[in-house]
Amino acid sequence: MVNSIGINYGQIADNLPSPENVVPLVKSIGVTKVKLYDADPRVLGAFANSGVEFMIGLGNGDLEKMRDPNNAQDWVKQNVQAHLPDAKITCIFVGNEVLTFNDTSLSDNLVPAMQSVHTALVNLGLDKQVTVTTAHSLGILQTSFPPSAGAFREDLVDILSQTLSFHQKTGSPFLINAYPFFAYKGNPKQVSLDFVLFQPNQGVIDPATNLHYDNMLYAQIDAVYSALASLGYKKLPVHISETGWPSKGDEDEAGATPDNAKKYNGNLIKLMSQNAGTPLRPDSDLNIYVFALFNENMKPGPTSERNYGLFKPDGTPAYALGVTNNNTASGSIGNGVTMPFSPTSSSTGYLSISSATGRRKFVGHALMMASLLLIKTLV
Repeated sequence: MVNSIGINYGQIADNLPSPENVVPLVKSIGVTKVKLYDADPRVLGAFANSGVEFMIGLGNGDLEKMRDPNNAQDWVKQNVQAHLPDAKITCIFVGNEVLTFNDTSLSDNLVPAMQSVHTALVNLGLDKQVTVTTAHSLGILQTSFPPSAGAFREDLVDILSQTLSFHQKTGSPFLINAYPFFAYKGNPKQVSLDFVLFQPNQGVIDPATNLHYDNMLYAQIDAVYSALASLGYKKLPVHISETGWPSKGDEDEAGATPDNAKKYNGNLIKLMSQNAGTPLRPDSDLNIYVFALFNENMKPGPTSERNYGLFKPDGTPAYALGVTNNNTASGSIGNGVTMPFSPTSSSTGYLSISSATGRRKFVGHALMMASLLLIKTLV
């Protein structure tokens, strides 16, 4: 098995370096996979022939339009086919956290849009190299503790079954955005900080499987695997499309510090380098995209929203991650390489995708209660 670390490249800022200057920065930290929230031609052009794999996005506001096969075909021609093979586009995610908006105008369009985009890829002979999926928040879970009892919300089972059938037929992964930070932020007195930061701790035992968990992220991933298995999709691959930790937050955002961000992301990368899976799926590849490449100064919401970046806009590390491009210990990101970028204007037109505005709102009552149950034995 081979684990893979990618990076989310958001651009809701007016002071980011040009895409051309981002290429060496990405390479300096050894990242080989990048996730965009759109199909920015400047970025795809800058990374041409770089070998970096791209997952590109279609915003929630585009779902209704993409139901029309002609619109989907035009979009794929312009945003995928036009960049191949120079840009290594391997996946398109259609919509972000659509099902937890509880908005039927979005959810009713999700599967038809995914199908139209996939059909366009088939028609253009691209379906063997580019898959189609969508990203979900952990709010789609009704139960997450113990991990073996993971189950989806009953009101979402029908539409999730449609998406899962699509994944199985087309060979695309199931994407989840997972943020242990919110469990800690929601109740720092009861949630173990070591457990969420991959630090040494006694962990917890799943009473049904007797499996031991020493970090929250892997427990969350296995809860998703269990939920999928309960609907008959035991073999479907799960990728973590977003996870991260902010280096700064408001007064009521417990744990949002540079030291905790360093521990979360640094420990995660080191753990991934061991090429081991989760307790429930020890032989399954882990594909995880860290959020995010840059601090984004124009993102709305609490201070943490603007401080998830591994890097500041000038290309210097937001904190010393302690990992080099071959995942060995070092004093700072990328062997201490910093890029003296001259910030350039960046488009702010990425708010149409839901993740850009409300991605990390705490994912709700069910997950919060499950998180607390999971941690009670630790305190």
